[in-house]
Amino acid sequence: MTYQHLEIKPVAGRIGAKILEIDLSTNLTDEIISEIRQALIQYKVIFFRNQNLDANGQVAFARRFGEITTAHPTVPSLAGHPEVLDLNYGKTASRANNWHTDVTFVDRPPLGSILRALVIPPYGGDTIWANSVTAYQDLPDDLRHLANELWAVHSNAYDYAEAAVNLPEDVKAYRAIFTSTLYETLHPVVRVHPESGERGLFIGGFVRQIRGLSPTESADIIRLLQSYVTRPENTVRWRWQFGDVAFWDNRATQHYAVADYGNQPRHVQRVTIVGDIPVGVNGQQSQAVKGDASAYNKRVAVAV
Repeated sequence: MTYQHLEIKPVAGRIGAKILEIDLSTNLTDEIISEIRQALIQYKVIFFRNQNLDANGQVAFARRFGEITTAHPTVPSLAGHPEVLDLNYGKTASRANNWHTDVTFVDRPPLGSILRALVIPPYGGDTIWANSVTAYQDLPDDLRHLANELWAVHSNAYDYAEAAVNLPEDVKAYRAIFTSTLYETLHPVVRVHPESGERGLFIGGFVRQIRGLSPTESADIIRLLQSYVTRPENTVRWRWQFGDVAFWDNRATQHYAVADYGNQPRHVQRVTIVGDIPVGVNGQQSQAVKGDASAYNKRVAVAV
């Protein structure tokens, strides 16, 4: 692709690029927004250094790409900003240190997520993204044909074995909030991207079981497919700085927030853009099994 309005520098070979010399707090032209969307689809995750955005500015930028979800289907939003998920790791027991695609347990997972860095530790706290499209392309033919036929149940419910482990009380409290409404959705294991037409593995940390297979069989197959997603050549690792903004295509990526910063403060805020219903290679759409996520995917007003 060619870009007339953006200066772009790839960060890794298969995924990730920095967009240089741009101020997201300004009223960007439609042409620039169109090229940012092109870059998002091409590079899967794009980064902007040295931004001066507040919560309202972050929401306003996100709105240029579609409607905005509420902060999360179950986790409370930032006070005064129903569209902002406040991730202050000095005050919450949650850690996103597992490979996942955002909110895949609902029938319309976000199109994309925009994350803004407020407080970053002097070392540690990086985030890694993986390209699920190149992962699919890496599959041997026979494994790719198998994946094309598979459907998986995604849920925000924790596995029994995991939940049975003795956990700190703050972790138990967070999990109770996270699962206060249970969601299950049947998604294709291979999703067709609605804009690029690319096929990608649509799995990650919220997958609980493959339709028609036992839990053991499901775990073995998902583990095998997931190993292609997280191969180093399919990833990019971002060292955060204060003011950074990352924008990723939630339809074609997974990510992992590295929890290696101990008790150091780390504070980021996320806004997500309403997505569409995933479609498999046979043209069939995902189906909600449990839970109504329509309120999550509702456009909300910017707080003033």
